[in-house]
Amino acid sequence: MNSQNVSRRVFIKRAALLSATIGSAPMFSFCKRSKHPEIIPEKLASANERINLACIGIGNRGADIIRELYNTGLVNVIALCDVDMGAPHTLGILEKFPNIPRFQDFRQLFDKIGPQIDAVSIGIPDHAHFPATMMAMGLGKHVYVEKPLARTFNEIELLMQAEKKYDKLAVQMGNQGHSEANYFQFKAWVDAGIIKDVTAITAHMNASRRWHGWDTAITSFPLAEPIPDTLDWDAWLSAAQPHDYNKDFVNGQWRCWYDFGLGALGDWGAHILDTAHQFLDMGLPYEIDPLKLEGYNPFFYPQASTLLFRFPERGEMPPIDVTWYDGVTNLPPIPEGFGVSGLDPNIPPPSTGKIEPAKLNPGKIIYSKTLTFKGGSHGSTLSIIPEEKAQAMQSQLPEVPASTSNHFKNFLLACKGQEKCRSPFHIAGPLSQVFSLGVIAQQLNTKLEFDREKKIITNNKLANDLLTGPPPRKGWEQYYRV
Repeated sequence: MNSQNVSRRVFIKRAALLSATIGSAPMFSFCKRSKHPEIIPEKLASANERINLACIGIGNRGADIIRELYNTGLVNVIALCDVDMGAPHTLGILEKFPNIPRFQDFRQLFDKIGPQIDAVSIGIPDHAHFPATMMAMGLGKHVYVEKPLARTFNEIELLMQAEKKYDKLAVQMGNQGHSEANYFQFKAWVDAGIIKDVTAITAHMNASRRWHGWDTAITSFPLAEPIPDTLDWDAWLSAAQPHDYNKDFVNGQWRCWYDFGLGALGDWGAHILDTAHQFLDMGLPYEIDPLKLEGYNPFFYPQASTLLFRFPERGEMPPIDVTWYDGVTNLPPIPEGFGVSGLDPNIPPPSTGKIEPAKLNPGKIIYSKTLTFKGGSHGSTLSIIPEEKAQAMQSQLPEVPASTSNHFKNFLLACKGQEKCRSPFHIAGPLSQVFSLGVIAQQLNTKLEFDREKKIITNNKLANDLLTGPPPRKGWEQYYRV
């Protein structure tokens, strides 16, 4: 399945087999009072200082975002929107905010109470980020949207164009570590010349994923199942081409499929590579090479991936090779002095002849011409390795300023004009586009050559078509115009 011709046939066949969309009426209602009280933040801003927030996606990660934004004391949560208001994972937020309007379709949310909304939080599957964000921006709403910014390269490009058009809006991608200690340390160390002349970065995320263990011989999507009574399947599909409902598409399972999510790379890349990408001015790669795809399948993500992204010189900065590792046993090479997190090569093998690798926490290893750095994910700070080198460098390290606000408060203060978003679309967009390019290389199992200026893939027409992907479903086309 890894040749370009076979991949092209799979792509065309899948497009041809798509069935008609399944309709479902949106819901709008005012809800009865719950016996559970609302959560109360430590300090609630005065009424005229609070931002009226509508929440699109209220379960799982969406629920986390709502709590974090509300706990700043800077918002009134004025509406809740989720395609499945009866799902168990939505009940917590419904109980905390029992007396506000509820919707199952974000289009109905904006139609009914749009003038009352100042900002929206968007915590829904990757494939649905784009239309919800575009509609919100077009209506003049500030947007906090989860990472990755959108599913396709072109959707991200359009969101960056929309940011320029609606330049008064605060727009923040939810890679929350971009407002924590790692952000300020990385910037300070680059400014002081501690991090310079970086030539290679290893990024690793070796935890088990939802699709690990699936049968990699699968040649079709899962069979149709009855749609739950509480789920608006049409709204869940959003602008994506029609699919029959199956439980393996929803409640986080969407991340497994190329049609809906960006896999481990899109999920964790923004938490591992964000600061390096920004402060080393990496932009877009000129080559993406899948060095290893273990358990390749054209429908869902590999059991393990090693992807090489090659970035050119940028001004006085040398070229950088970024190598991404995912898969439970697909561990990266560990440099001398790394510490105890890696697999010690001196451990004698057991009687089976195989060593069960130690779990390696998600993170990165940054190689410059003179120094090597070890870091984790999210807000984790870097350390210089080995320890002896770190001690010798201690007196040269600059003072790192503390964060003035976390990622959620930063967004809300930006809505009020008091700060600037730390992960706006013109910063988060190119980072997310790197991941979308990596996903195309995974999906087609082929090396890609990318023209950074023209933003096209030059060596593979199908891959270049996937920068845009299939057209949006009928009725969703308007969101693809800026």
